[in-house]
Amino acid sequence: MSLTNQIIATVIAVILGLAVSTLYILSDSSRNTLVTQLESHAEDGATHLGLYLAPYMQQGDVATVETAVNAIFDSGFYQQIDVLDASGDPMYRKEYTSETPIQAPAWFMHLIDITPPTKTRQIAYSWQQVGSIHIRSRAGYAYEQLWEGVRNALVLSAILSLLAALLLSGLLRILLSPLRGVEHQAMALARREYIEQPKLPKTRELRRVVTAMNLMVRQVENMFNEQNRNIESLRAAAYRDSLTGLNNRRATLTQLNEHLEYRQDFGPASLIILRLIDLQGLNKSLGEDATNHLIQTSAKLLDELGKQLGFHVTGRLGGAELVLLARRRTRDQWQQTLEPLIEQIDALFHQLEHTPSETRIVCLGISSQDNHDSTETLVSQARMAADDAEQEKRPIAFFSQHKAQRGWSEQWQEHVANAISNGQIFLQQQTLVGQDNVPVHAEVFARILNQENEPCNAGEFLGVARDLDLLPLIDRLVIERALTYLRQSDTNLSLSVNLANQTLSQKEFVDWLLRVLEQSPARSRLSIEVNETAILTRLDAIQSLRNSLKALDVTFGVDNFGTHPNGFSYLYALKPDYLKIDGSLVRQLDSSDEDSFFVSSLISVAHSLEIRAYAEHVEREAQRGKLIEMKIDGTQGYLHGQPCALGSDSDH
Repeated sequence: MSLTNQIIATVIAVILGLAVSTLYILSDSSRNTLVTQLESHAEDGATHLGLYLAPYMQQGDVATVETAVNAIFDSGFYQQIDVLDASGDPMYRKEYTSETPIQAPAWFMHLIDITPPTKTRQIAYSWQQVGSIHIRSRAGYAYEQLWEGVRNALVLSAILSLLAALLLSGLLRILLSPLRGVEHQAMALARREYIEQPKLPKTRELRRVVTAMNLMVRQVENMFNEQNRNIESLRAAAYRDSLTGLNNRRATLTQLNEHLEYRQDFGPASLIILRLIDLQGLNKSLGEDATNHLIQTSAKLLDELGKQLGFHVTGRLGGAELVLLARRRTRDQWQQTLEPLIEQIDALFHQLEHTPSETRIVCLGISSQDNHDSTETLVSQARMAADDAEQEKRPIAFFSQHKAQRGWSEQWQEHVANAISNGQIFLQQQTLVGQDNVPVHAEVFARILNQENEPCNAGEFLGVARDLDLLPLIDRLVIERALTYLRQSDTNLSLSVNLANQTLSQKEFVDWLLRVLEQSPARSRLSIEVNETAILTRLDAIQSLRNSLKALDVTFGVDNFGTHPNGFSYLYALKPDYLKIDGSLVRQLDSSDEDSFFVSSLISVAHSLEIRAYAEHVEREAQRGKLIEMKIDGTQGYLHGQPCALGSDSDH
């Protein structure tokens, strides 16, 4: 019961108590008054009857006695009247024998005792005793009169109490409205939402409470903002290059390994190394500050180019060497894309040098991935191409010209398109395991058969599907088959599906997804995951999707969490059910203090928001042991088994 209702109930109880006490006192006083009135009526009746009947009683005129007694008896005040002669024998008796019940409740008459008074008067005439008259008053008259008064008082008290309750309720709700605001603030604070009451109440005590609550909200908000700043500072120190703001060498190589060797989500990729020629000479001719400005601008232009190209990784390998990883393009496409970048950097150099020199100070080396080349191989090839460009005084050089020009073969594109359009995909699963080694859910992956009827990994066909705008169709097929499996399977294991950024950009897909989930009885066992980059790209749309999924009791998670440079402040608004820490942060967890501290901080942030934290790409028991020490909620990776066909058990 709310405080307002408790106060109202207490006040009404007090009012009713006072009313009942008052009624009891009044009823007791009224009873005494009525008894006195009956006694007076009995005495008056006996006196008047005696004076009137004295001569008739001497004469023994019973008829006149009867007439007189009947006349006075009809007033209703009397229960019984007895007229006796001089010898004490009855001359006439009149008794109230009405069959009409007393108009008062039995409990009321039992509660209030009324003893009717009795009066006797000796009658004398001509100095001679002629008889006596006995009159007993009727108690029913007193009960009826008393009950009528009490009943009217009760009705009036009830009406007044109801009016008082309504008036009091309105006044209390107005006076205590600041407390509802404080309650709303407290509930919002539990959800990590910081709301202040701008209007302070006039009541002194309530003003103090609201002021204290506003102060606490500000302090908690500052505490969490400080925590975020500390984690961001740690991220910057451990993973960001202090000069350019891009990934530093360690983070760049980790990200390249993650995408090229583990996820293989780029498909065939191109790696570009941008190098400023003769850094030492630039420092001498331009000065350190101007050279640093040149490097910063080059990094910014390269990162902006990466954003235009879509999915990418940028970083600084050291000195004046920057790197960009993007999806593979032909030589002509790269020439057309990179020439404006080179011209901008050269123009800035000439502006800083204050000379019209035509000297080029930037060269680019490009290597393209084929047959799943390792990160080390790809970086080495790009450096060799950059060396060739520098020696030959060319702006761009390709490590392997025929590879750089080669894109998807028409046969492979046709094969992938036909397989997806015909629904010839199958699902694999990889289990996410909790701290107690109990499966939490299984993430499902789409796969197709290659031209030799052998399963191919994601990197071999998702790039083609992305270029052909077929990712939404793949995600539709995955959702439909996952829901079918959950509906038909007798297992309690839930499934998670990761939706592509390209898919989420289509409103018709989102509408279809919500409609299908609403109609599926198995939706509560399905989790929808979205990449962190996709969330930050269209936060408002993802927020709307998350709210719709929550209303349908569908779990929502953030994938590849913790690597985006924009941080994770979006968690406070999005409130996902869980997040998966990116595998690049977990790879060296058991050997890197920076990774260990940063991942521990991410877990703490998630838990402070009541969000479950999982870790991806866990391959060693040492990694999992470290994560369990950090209170991770679950782990996923080759340690628990490689992906296997949906419905089969993976090896542990």
